[in-house]
Amino acid sequence: MKPILIDFPREIHTERLYIRCPLPGDGLVVHESIQASRAELKLWMPFAKNDQSKEEVEENVREAHAAFLKREDLRLHIYHKDTGDFIGSSGLHRIDWNVRKFEVGYWIDTRHSGNGYMTEAVRAITEFAFKELHARRVEVRCDTKNNRSMRIIERLGFSLEGILQNEDVSIDGEQLRDTSIYAKVRQ
Repeated sequence: MKPILIDFPREIHTERLYIRCPLPGDGLVVHESIQASRAELKLWMPFAKNDQSKEEVEENVREAHAAFLKREDLRLHIYHKDTGDFIGSSGLHRIDWNVRKFEVGYWIDTRHSGNGYMTEAVRAITEFAFKELHARRVEVRCDTKNNRSMRIIERLGFSLEGILQNEDVSIDGEQLRDTSIYAKVRQ
């Protein structure tokens, strides 16, 4: 079956969060979140390295929406159920539908960090991948120096499969970085 024909829910609910596909019009809150969190995000996320206009972020959101519909990339936006605040972004990326392999990526609005929201979101997205998408493998890759991200992954029971040395260039382009690969697999 072609991936575009695969049906699955477009939203996930947890105790505190509402997680859904990106929609046209989300660009404003995403832009505000990036701006508020830029100092932290630019250490790990290439998109935060340069300042983006509201229009550029909205364009990116609309491209993400189209990719979601085509099942090429499943970006997800995270909102607080009670307040409606945008918490951050996550999703299932680098998809291989033949293997049913997905990579979870995520970032949080700094104003909401430290509350366990991203752990809650990544847990739900991982469960969604296994239950709804019949994943055989869900992995997370992160810079070995990104301790906060690694703590989330380890808390959720992902296994460290290895470290790729000198695998990537730091966001500032000044040094080589190592990448940790964590995974959960269906037995």
